Amino acid sequence: MLGQFGYVGLLVLVAAAFPLMALMTSFILSLVRVRPRKPTAAKVTTYECGMEPMGPSWIQFNFRYYFFALLFVVFDIETVFLYPWAVAFKQLALFGFIEMIIFILILLVAYVYAWKKKALEWK
Repeated sequence: MLGQFGYVGLLVLVAAAFPLMALMTSFILSLVRVRPRKPTAAKVTTYECGMEPMGPSWIQFNFRYYFFALLFVVFDIETVFLYPWAVAFKQLALFGFIEMIIFILILLVAYVYAWKKKALEWK
């Protein structure tokens, strides 16, 4: 049992080490003056394909972009859960089938709710 959790602990250590190493490398490069320290107007300007930026760089996007992205993620996750179920369908038998029907029905209710609230329409 400890061996199985050892792999998880190793994964957590590696996952924490990568960002820490990047931060340490950036700090060390700033000490030897490889990384620039002093911002100038050219360094802090917004980059737009080599052209001078037009208008402010901080604009407010329409909420519908984020809402459509969220709906995409929800229904994409449904697909991610359907694939392993389909692979193990024979081992799960009737219980697995009923479980997946309930899962799909819950997502279908959410889809119909979003449709009735006209959340899927672009105005």
